Amino acid sequence: MHAKDSVAFASLGRSIFNFRRDQSMESGAGGERQDALLLGFQSCIEEVLVDLSAAARAEGDGLLSIAWLRRLLDGFLLCHEEFRALLLDRGEAVARPPVDRLVADYYDRAIKALDICNAARDGIEQLRRWRAHLEIVVAALKPAAGGGRGISEGQVRRARKALADLAVLMLDDRDAGSATVSHRNRSFDRSGGSGSSSASSSKTTGRKVSSFRSLSWSVSGSWSAARQLQSIGSNLAAPRGHEVAATAGLAVPVYTMNAVLLFTMLSLVAAIPCQDRGLQVHFAVSRTLPWAPAITYLHERIVESSKKRERKNSAGLLKEILQIERCTQQMAELVQVSNFPMAKGEEEQLRERADELAQICDAMKDGLEPLERQLREIFRRIVRSRTESLNLPAHTAN
Repeated sequence: MHAKDSVAFASLGRSIFNFRRDQSMESGAGGERQDALLLGFQSCIEEVLVDLSAAARAEGDGLLSIAWLRRLLDGFLLCHEEFRALLLDRGEAVARPPVDRLVADYYDRAIKALDICNAARDGIEQLRRWRAHLEIVVAALKPAAGGGRGISEGQVRRARKALADLAVLMLDDRDAGSATVSHRNRSFDRSGGSGSSSASSSKTTGRKVSSFRSLSWSVSGSWSAARQLQSIGSNLAAPRGHEVAATAGLAVPVYTMNAVLLFTMLSLVAAIPCQDRGLQVHFAVSRTLPWAPAITYLHERIVESSKKRERKNSAGLLKEILQIERCTQQMAELVQVSNFPMAKGEEEQLRERADELAQICDAMKDGLEPLERQLREIFRRIVRSRTESLNLPAHTAN
């Protein structure tokens, strides 16, 4: 998603949010106002998920691209803010059983999601290191594209070395996604070096030590993204009729937000390099809810993509990662040429791949930083709303 698309989607979100608030205020007091809030929340969820489904079907960016992930996180922030407003409005009911237990259960799952946000942020740093090598390849080969001269042997050597370094780095990151490694590091709230500084790590021969690290102090070397997803999705079941009645309808929005949280975290783990990636989590939502078809379609598309043979060993299902893996493999075969000057057909193929890599680098340069900011914002929003929920009983008593 381009910057203007992100702004447009955020504006749409604010419009939906404001409309729901206005609608609830105009519906009168008591039950009518409460019903308007509940219906408004479900409508907001449906509109966000339908929008994501339409974007996934589009031929442009498509499912699990950087642009689509940014749209997903924008949607999650909007849904979470709508959910937070609903809980604050229904403070007395939220502070009493059985709603208090349902809300506490949601925030327990949300706190577990913070580790996935941290791991995804680390995956973004890994992608920045990839981009640094890709830019070397592009810089080595692009000058020849503007002039009439052919690609020289020196240019090919520089590109070949950068591709070899990238291949080692990608292999290490892929292994980090399939096996746990022992690292502890900083939290979102701690300052530290950027991805660019990581790219300048000391050179070694042979196999490099995996650069993966989780950014949460609470995550040990045995932490697993797959197990964390399973924990978030554990015992997640749609409320039954008596549960809905006993909670004045609040069981449905809590269940809805649980499902949206799980899907968002599942999408991050699927797309971005994470420690011990895996999507083996039960995900099934009640078909009676208006947003169920959209989220089911998206989940099935992601699982289907993960089962494709050529993607099983990928570091992540992010569209740009798959493009990098395909393009660099093709380019690595082309730069093995030993005869110079290169044949015209080989030069054209190499320049086409260099142009494609340049486009991927631009997409990553424009999209990774905003994506990281969104992850930070999700982290802060969850922590803030969790604190509010803990303080809610005291405010209600006053």
